[in-house]
Amino acid sequence: RVDKIVHSASVAQGFTGSNPGFGPSTAHQAIMRRRPTYPTGSHVEWCKQLIAATISSQISGSVTSENVSRDYKALRDGNKLAQMEEAPLFPGESIKAIVKDVMYICPFMGAVSGTLTVTDFKMYFKNVERDPHFVLDVPLGVISRVEKIGAQSHGDNSCGIEIVCKDMRNLRLAYKQEEQSKLGIFENLTKHAFPLSNGQALFAFNYKEKFPINGWKVYDPVSEYKRQGLPNESWKISKVNSNYELCDTYPAIIVVPTSVKDDDLSKVAAFRAKGRVPVVVWYNPEAPDYPLHQPLVGPNDKRCKEDEKYLQTIMDANAQSHKLIIFDARQNSVADTNKVHF
Repeated sequence: RVDKIVHSASVAQGFTGSNPGFGPSTAHQAIMRRRPTYPTGSHVEWCKQLIAATISSQISGSVTSENVSRDYKALRDGNKLAQMEEAPLFPGESIKAIVKDVMYICPFMGAVSGTLTVTDFKMYFKNVERDPHFVLDVPLGVISRVEKIGAQSHGDNSCGIEIVCKDMRNLRLAYKQEEQSKLGIFENLTKHAFPLSNGQALFAFNYKEKFPINGWKVYDPVSEYKRQGLPNESWKISKVNSNYELCDTYPAIIVVPTSVKDDDLSKVAAFRAKGRVPVVVWYNPEAPDYPLHQPLVGPNDKRCKEDEKYLQTIMDANAQSHKLIIFDARQNSVADTNKVHF
């Protein structure tokens, strides 16, 4: 019976052996040529394990997402096992679905039964019957793809999820179809693993942990520049980019030569890709460091007198230096391409 189900599921999914590139029609032809021997491979074995796990699984209860906070708290307070299985939460993290007796098909230990919790930050699976406890804690941000696989066995609808992660893990879970209908496990995983694609805010905006200090004030750029000896007679601290209008990828405070006016900086920014004018990022009296970005010369080799004057001013600000050395770390082909595009 299982082999027949696997045969049908494999044809429907387009799985033949370990080659995922076959389409359904090709898969069907390949299977028909090999009958009555049914196909084998990683996906077929997964289907077998999925069906076997869900047949033997006894669903003892679940909690709907609407009543997670109230019902699960009452269950936790009166059930020591539930407390042990409870997923630890960050401040601001909320539970979206909980289902018990989910089967995690571990590639090393086989099928493991436990409680699956889906929050807006992670997928948390725990088995407390093993010693030590088996825990699978997966931040949703590490998930690359979620696929749902279903099959029918002895009148029971079984459901499985394969989760492909960015850290090379492939996680496989099995549970009863009715649990999926009530809890929307697949939908919750998909919705919160890919929040921007589903009109949701990133969890970082819901994170509620309180810190004893203001993180925005941990780094003070003015204090750091003063540590390096700035400002001085040659260099000044400018707030021309305080509203990020000069360059939206530069900080609000920048260091430029003292003789440069804000209007001149605006003209230089207009000649530089993304408005990235040369500014001091690290200061040493012997050799300050300035990032430079692609000048917008175009295919006709346009020039900008304000930009040329600005580079001369930078060199003059280094009284001990008579050269301004510019390093271009790009490949020639990339530089030529940028020249045409800009």
